[in-house]
Amino acid sequence: MVQELSEKHPILEYVFITLGSAIMAFGIAVFLVDAYVVPGGVTGLSQAVYYLTDGALPVGLMMWIFNIPLFFWGIKELGKTFGVRTFYAFTTNSFFTDFFREGYGGYGLHLHKLESVQYILEHDFFFHIFLGAVFLGLGLGIIFKFKGTTAGSDIVASILNKYFGTKPGTGIIIIDFFVISFASIAIYFNESTTTPVLALAFYAMFLLYLSSKLIDMVIDGIDYAKAAYVISDKYEEISDAIMNKMSRGATAIKTRGIYRDIEREVIMTVVTNKEVPQLTDTIKEIDPDAFMIINNVHEVVGQGFRRRF
Repeated sequence: MVQELSEKHPILEYVFITLGSAIMAFGIAVFLVDAYVVPGGVTGLSQAVYYLTDGALPVGLMMWIFNIPLFFWGIKELGKTFGVRTFYAFTTNSFFTDFFREGYGGYGLHLHKLESVQYILEHDFFFHIFLGAVFLGLGLGIIFKFKGTTAGSDIVASILNKYFGTKPGTGIIIIDFFVISFASIAIYFNESTTTPVLALAFYAMFLLYLSSKLIDMVIDGIDYAKAAYVISDKYEEISDAIMNKMSRGATAIKTRGIYRDIEREVIMTVVTNKEVPQLTDTIKEIDPDAFMIINNVHEVVGQGFRRRF
């Protein structure tokens, strides 16, 4: 519903992109920088520079500087795909990243110095990284959901795909690997943390994995329904049971089985997650030899199912 409203009122898209940028920046500024765990991409590269210069060059400022040439390179090579929303997203993200720390001209929130944050960093390092990953993934997911992007490795991956046929996901992994490696070297020479560099690299891999899953969750939503395809000679009895016993709709799709060369109907239905055991039991009672395919469903619009927020 929120996304439909934003499409009618485009200004709301920028409101949510701002929110996503702030949440993402909160994860970076408050949890990741002082933990010496880099998320890859331009953010990780900016953190590496921050470590090498002992904090003289702020992370957010470096993110913005690195993104500017990438932004124009992306426009040149890929057209105006990375437009106003991209520039706005990485600019606000850069601003909030520094504002939540030292700020500009001394006007910053210094949230990373909060007693509770420092306590978690010192006594529960894993949970500290976990929180950083959650805020990073949640913020990026919101930005992507409302048609924004933070530029960076996304642009480089798209250009690699254009010229070398590299899959975007593979391109991002390659870029992040080199960034994490470079940042690990920077941390090693900086000598500001007692945590082994290799351990920090493993934490960075965990960070990337968890944040990517959260991005998908925000964009696609948590699976709350299943689509089931049932292949059986007793399709009429099965469809009746689905409609009468479970009060769910069913659709018959005319098909021809290649192996037996038999024409019959495949039954397709959508049920909630908790109804799957009942569905499988019902079908097995009617036809123990029935063949079922059950897929995850991110969104269902229609009678009997709630609308996703």
